[in-house]
Amino acid sequence: MAVLNKIRQRSVFLIVIIALALFSFVLADVIRNGGFISQKAQNTIATINGDDIDRTEFAKEVEAASANYRGGSTIQVVNSVWNQFVKKAVYAEQFEELGITVGKDQLNEALEEALANNPTFQNDAGVFDKGKMSEYVASVKGTAGYQQWLNYENTLGESAKEQTYLTMIKAGVGATLKEGEIAYKMENDNVDIKYVQLPFSSIPDADVKVSDAEIEAYIAKNPDSYEAEATRSIRYVFFKEEASKEDEDAIMTEVTKLLDDRIDFNSATNSNDSILGFKNTKDVEGYVSQNSALQYDDRFVFKKDLPATVADTLYNIPVGEVFGPYKDGEFIKVSRIVAHKQMPDSVKASHVLVSWEGLSTAGETKRTKEEAKTLADSIASVIKLDGSKFEALASQFSADNSNKDKGGDLGYFTPGRMVPAFNDFCFDNKTGDQGVVETAFGFHVIKINDQKNEQKAVKVATIARKIEPSEKTINDIFVKTTKFQMATKEGDYAEVAKTEERDVRPVNKIKELDENIPGLGAQRSIVQWAFNEESKIGEVKRFDVTDGYAVVQLTAKAAKGLMKAEDASPTVKPILIKEKKAEILKNKVSGTSLDAIASANSQTVKTASALNMKTPTISGAGTEPKVVGAAFALEEGKVSEPIIGNNGVYVVEVTKKTPAAGLDTYLSYASQTTTTQVGAVSYRVFNALKEAAEIEDKRAKFY
Repeated sequence: MAVLNKIRQRSVFLIVIIALALFSFVLADVIRNGGFISQKAQNTIATINGDDIDRTEFAKEVEAASANYRGGSTIQVVNSVWNQFVKKAVYAEQFEELGITVGKDQLNEALEEALANNPTFQNDAGVFDKGKMSEYVASVKGTAGYQQWLNYENTLGESAKEQTYLTMIKAGVGATLKEGEIAYKMENDNVDIKYVQLPFSSIPDADVKVSDAEIEAYIAKNPDSYEAEATRSIRYVFFKEEASKEDEDAIMTEVTKLLDDRIDFNSATNSNDSILGFKNTKDVEGYVSQNSALQYDDRFVFKKDLPATVADTLYNIPVGEVFGPYKDGEFIKVSRIVAHKQMPDSVKASHVLVSWEGLSTAGETKRTKEEAKTLADSIASVIKLDGSKFEALASQFSADNSNKDKGGDLGYFTPGRMVPAFNDFCFDNKTGDQGVVETAFGFHVIKINDQKNEQKAVKVATIARKIEPSEKTINDIFVKTTKFQMATKEGDYAEVAKTEERDVRPVNKIKELDENIPGLGAQRSIVQWAFNEESKIGEVKRFDVTDGYAVVQLTAKAAKGLMKAEDASPTVKPILIKEKKAEILKNKVSGTSLDAIASANSQTVKTASALNMKTPTISGAGTEPKVVGAAFALEEGKVSEPIIGNNGVYVVEVTKKTPAAGLDTYLSYASQTTTTQVGAVSYRVFNALKEAAEIEDKRAKFY
């Protein structure tokens, strides 16, 4: 009681102490997580022109887009959504600055245009009906569909604002009649020349030296062309989870046991049951379905369709015989020949497809199935009496629009191309046979027109077991991976790999939003780890990857900025080599006539006729706009100074100039130029706005 009294007496003091303790706990957590604004920072995936993009909002858009982005990886979807967000952000700033809005009438026009062909919003005449649209909106209010409708309206509204904005810009884009005249002259003014080419190829690249300092100087002069993103370099060793020889032998033994009869104890009857093996079972299909990783294939195949390594054996053994076990790709198999028969390898047939209401092929057909059967039988009867009427009946009655205008002709097809019932009729019967067959598409009135290359076909029942690593093998691989990882932390990565005879795969210059690692496929987790600020050069980490593990070492980091000489060398060095060759070749030009220049350099004087500036291609030299442009600036009979072109150094003499005849008006050329310029507005405007925007992109931290 005394202790309780003392606590009561000091209650205020204790409350203060507890409050301070809680505050210090919260403060420490804030400091650990980067301050009071860290929560907001953690939920911001990007900032565009000062506006934050919420991570949750972005994730919702990615999730929605994923449903429509079949076959694409997550990062591809992310990039697609990112472009939409950037576009929306940079345009929104322009809309606000210019006061561009979308009124109700304009939005309704956009809706009418977008929904004009949607049956939901059409009247009985097939015309868009605003009343139908109003009814639909009223019907979805209060449901999730209403929010989807509002989102759709918003998308159309943004699109309408964008079109208004671009229309304003396009109104200021155009070509004058003078520009039209220039376009006409570039296409139709001609010049004939004689020239001497001193090709760059006449000097071996090895004879021209380029230093790193020269490359660095070139980069410094052209910084915009050599901006490099941040990159990381790694190397890895892949440990594949694959079956051992022991695993393969064990699977082979399991499959072998399936061949013979066996005795199993039946606990329900307290007696032994005799179970027929694959060799003796009467229910071959059921036995395969129960014991095989691959489904039973109930069709006849030719020798070319059998596994190549065992085709001769399977094709020639008697019906009922069993062959195997044998290895075929990633499976251990045992096969039993079910049947032989002679059949063509291709058939040409025609059909009339009679459909009924409810089938995917029905279209606007309202007939019942019974009516369809009656019609199909009637058509078959008519054709049986007079085969020449087949094409006309197919054109009139067939629901198969892909060939009804060809008289129902399906051309030649191989076994298995058609649905089973149709296929069986065509390959089990003879040329000239006709009949009615039912499939999921309707009733087919079929006529077999031709059959080719009749030969033996076999039906094979195969039990297959996939060759997979056992649990012991998987555990052994994991242990080996772990030991390798630990060894690389204590010793040199390459030396450890060499000692264990492991292949090391280097991967250089990975970018922050890359996802594919050569040899491993899509591995965003590896890329994110490599770009994590806490990951150090030399650090090693193990990753679970498809079919095994990758033990990865981070080998280099490169920050964003100008490229280093070694990285830019593949593109800069050829440019500098070309510049140096040009100077060497220019200094070789001496003399005042083309003949003298050509003779001094072991070259010949060549000619080129009817050159124009729109397509500046010189016969025997290639595309050379600078050379052709210089020729147009020369007077007839004049010899040029050395001209540096794409493929060498040139000296040119103009032999003839042929100006194009003038036009009464250059309006058509001005219009063509305007059309070209207007067509590029959308692309150029977006790129310009994007380039001018301040964008802080943090996608790589979240995806």
